[in-house]
Amino acid sequence: MADKKSEGFQSGAGLIRYFEEEEISGPALDPKLIIYIGIAMAVVVELAKVFWPIVA
Repeated sequence: MADKKSEGFQSGAGLIRYFEEEEISGPALDPKLIIYIGIAMAVVVELAKVFWPIVA
């Protein structure tokens, strides 16, 4: 009787191979940097409201 442990799960085999071969080609950014950029943008928007108010 053949050893079936080496064959693996047939329907998931393609997905496993796909994720193993996936390559990240974009820039690697630190998650903290994204948070800091968001906070800085919020501060800029709030300062813009103070210095350039919209008069209705």
